[in-house]
Amino acid sequence: MQEGRFPKLSGAPLTLGAVVTVSGTGSEMNAGSVITNEEKKIKTGLFGVSPRFAVLDPEYTMNVPFAQIMSGAFDTLSHAMETYFGYPNEDNVSDDINEAVMKSTIRNMRTLLKDNNNYTARANLMWDSAMAENGILKIGKKTDFQAHMIEHQLGAYTDCNHGMGLAVIQPVYYRHIVRDGLPKFVRFAKNVWGISEEGKTEIQLALAGIDALSPLLKNADCRQDFPN
Repeated sequence: MQEGRFPKLSGAPLTLGAVVTVSGTGSEMNAGSVITNEEKKIKTGLFGVSPRFAVLDPEYTMNVPFAQIMSGAFDTLSHAMETYFGYPNEDNVSDDINEAVMKSTIRNMRTLLKDNNNYTARANLMWDSAMAENGILKIGKKTDFQAHMIEHQLGAYTDCNHGMGLAVIQPVYYRHIVRDGLPKFVRFAKNVWGISEEGKTEIQLALAGIDALSPLLKNADCRQDFPN
């Protein structure tokens, strides 16, 4: 493997199939993966290997720790948001589909917080994960992948759970850039979270949408912390 910003395999890869046990990365639908060099403290993307087939069966997720399920779901939401807030900002079908995927992810996370063995919710989150990274949401878009890049470094040095790391980083990062993309953050608050604009300035509305993210993985087992 050659090291670099986006390492690529130097030889022909083995034939690969994917059997998903935790939905979130969507890597079964693309040529990307993540690899960690623990000695050098490097965690980075690796591109060039696409599965020949993928098995998506929610039953395979039933014995996975619940915190990991929620972590994966936030990773799905993170992938969708990173594309949504990327350029261009003009109205487009990709963003409309993206809003539906984000709303579905949030809705099904809420369902699992009430009933963590709900088959339909787990199936929908699997579908959401695939949709977030199969390329459809990226049509005509340039992804803002900064939160993932920051979390990869956090994970390389701390062994932090990826989705939970994103849940800490993403709201802070978005508060930092919110004024540079205010109209899109306003749209995010209204269309994805259903936050009313009544009595709010644009910046207050945008920040309300960002604030809605914070409780998602604050504590996966503390279900009263999840937004209603």
